[in-house]
Amino acid sequence: MRRSTSNPRPALIAIASIALIALAALPSIALAQVEVFTLAGLPVTQVPADATVVELDAPARLDQRLSQGLPADPKAAAAIVRRRLKSFKARYGPDYRGLVRAWQLGVAKVPAVVVDGQYVVYGQPDVATALATIRRARHTAATP
Repeated sequence: MRRSTSNPRPALIAIASIALIALAALPSIALAQVEVFTLAGLPVTQVPADATVVELDAPARLDQRLSQGLPADPKAAAAIVRRRLKSFKARYGPDYRGLVRAWQLGVAKVPAVVVDGQYVVYGQPDVATALATIRRARHTAATP
């Protein structure tokens, strides 16, 4: 069997050129801010690294953990709650901000994928698919 001694570089350049042309043909509308609203029991998939994911039931889960297994003695219970609050403090703010953000946007059901605070896809747990839907809709709206 004879090995080819040709330079593979032109083939790689051709493949890269075809890939760039294919990418250029896709809608080139950038998605600046991606927010995903869901619940703990309703996981989402294919979430971009720069997306914000908010579990709307996170504050309620923290509240539940805060009061879980407290003793009957009010003073002992208060001391435990204070200790727990210190450890939860860093999470309460972001969790409630996410809940408020969903309220501000008018999120009606989950999962919800929101782009730039304007475009939303409901009911799609695959975030990449929801984003593709939004890109297509924005591209269609932008095309005369």
